[in-house]
Amino acid sequence: MDYTAPTADQVLAIRVNAGIEELAGHDRFAAASADMVEAIVEGIGQFAAGEFAPLNRKGDLEGARLANGTVSLPQGFAEAYQAYVEQGWNTISGPVEHGGQGLPFTLAANVLENLGAANMAFSLLPMLTVGAIESLHHHGSDAQKATYLAKLISGEWSGTMNLTEPQAGSDVGALRTTATPRGDGTWLIKGTKIFITWGEHDLARNVIHLVLARTPGAPAGSRGISLFVVPKYHVNGDGSLGGRNDLRCAGLEHKLGIMASPTCVMSFGDNDQCIGELVGHENEGLKAMFTMMNSARINVGNQGVQIAERALQAARYYARERVQSARAGSLDKNPVAIIEHPDVRRMLLRMRALTEGARALLYYTAGMVDRGALGIAGAQQRADCLVPLIKAWGTDVGCEVASLGVQIHGGMGFVEETGAAQHYRDARIAPIYEGTNGIQAADLVTRKLGYEQGGVLAALFADVIADSADAPQLRALAEDCRDVATWMAGSASLDDKLAGSVPFCTMAAMAVAGWQLQRQARDGAGGAAKTVVARYFAEHLAPEARGLKVAAMAGADLLYALDAEALAG
Repeated sequence: MDYTAPTADQVLAIRVNAGIEELAGHDRFAAASADMVEAIVEGIGQFAAGEFAPLNRKGDLEGARLANGTVSLPQGFAEAYQAYVEQGWNTISGPVEHGGQGLPFTLAANVLENLGAANMAFSLLPMLTVGAIESLHHHGSDAQKATYLAKLISGEWSGTMNLTEPQAGSDVGALRTTATPRGDGTWLIKGTKIFITWGEHDLARNVIHLVLARTPGAPAGSRGISLFVVPKYHVNGDGSLGGRNDLRCAGLEHKLGIMASPTCVMSFGDNDQCIGELVGHENEGLKAMFTMMNSARINVGNQGVQIAERALQAARYYARERVQSARAGSLDKNPVAIIEHPDVRRMLLRMRALTEGARALLYYTAGMVDRGALGIAGAQQRADCLVPLIKAWGTDVGCEVASLGVQIHGGMGFVEETGAAQHYRDARIAPIYEGTNGIQAADLVTRKLGYEQGGVLAALFADVIADSADAPQLRALAEDCRDVATWMAGSASLDDKLAGSVPFCTMAAMAVAGWQLQRQARDGAGGAAKTVVARYFAEHLAPEARGLKVAAMAGADLLYALDAEALAG
């Protein structure tokens, strides 16, 4: 089924939830006028539907291929990516001094939303590049910025991040890749990284790897990690490409989904000649990498919205076209389209409420990121608290909506021809990478909960409570979130907080998402449909989330009632 960009709902979320008109009132974002916003949203929607979407099924069937050290993509990918670069879509929020347009992150998020809904696997290529730009812009030297940023911002070159190693998954501190000084300011990089998204491919002229490694004598654990920029091809002083660096793709992972996204095993320094440059200072690699990670985590939450939207569109189409059985209780015994059956309507409305709620949360988060960039008081801390909510709950939404999409297709959803199964397979990676959702929840209750002695989250829940008088179940959910946060910040042990972190993260995300949907409904631009969607979220989904309060405050004792052998036996 074709992809149609949900332009009206995206513009509504950008205007109401991100507050784009307020952002455009600041000199830095003055170019983000209403006309400009609509032009970007409509333009990228049309581009994604016309260029990326037709390759989605082809990419799933053929996938990325590795031969003779080169990774190639199916026919059509190179042309689509070149069109993406030539039309300037990669430059939206890049710094102006390096060829970017300097527009709000909110609009860059919309570019990725449309690209990912059209073709999630393909959209990972620009998504990783965005993160590399962020890291180098904030932590790179002037020379590194001059060498790399313009080409990355244009999309002519792509970027990656290299964290994970075979023995070190989420525990980045256990990595073994080494960096040895060469005496001329550069370093020899040696080691193996796994799960490197778009680590090797033939679409961009150069691939710029950001690699975590240990320097000689570095402290153990995460305190001894440094970040290095390691290009696939060396860059000459005039900006032209030199010879190939000593790095290679040693293999491609065979995955459940996102087949057209090459997930690479990268080997650095097979011949002890892999050269990289230190980014920032020694032993401060995680600081620089987390600049990239935070951007990536929001964009992965965005992927939940993307796959949910695509699955919803397919399910709506099928439900209108599939005729089966008379409606129960009707005097007319002729078969009807399945969209007339109550349970199918329940699933469709749930899919829509989850999708639009996640989109509202996405753009509310993006708007706070932009306010943080403007230096508005409190905005960056609130954005930091929203990151684990959109990453964790947003990707959970992608999985649930994709699963419901299979269910609406019935038996046809379980076979590959309809495409519903691909959405389900593609969605499943998003809760895992860029920090598993359990890690996001742990971050919420161990780090973010402590912001201003709990004041940042308390203020967020207070805003939801104050603005939800017309949605009592939503208001009650926000009050429950406040109660859980107070308990966690008070008498709960660390184990107790971690045991309840996932249900609490879900509760908090749904409270904020439901609130943002209420704001959209009150705006009126979404019409009667938005009112119904917001009501369904508040009256059906918020009570479900309230049911998580018991689990959030249950403590850890029961989790350790069995020893490891008994639990796994």
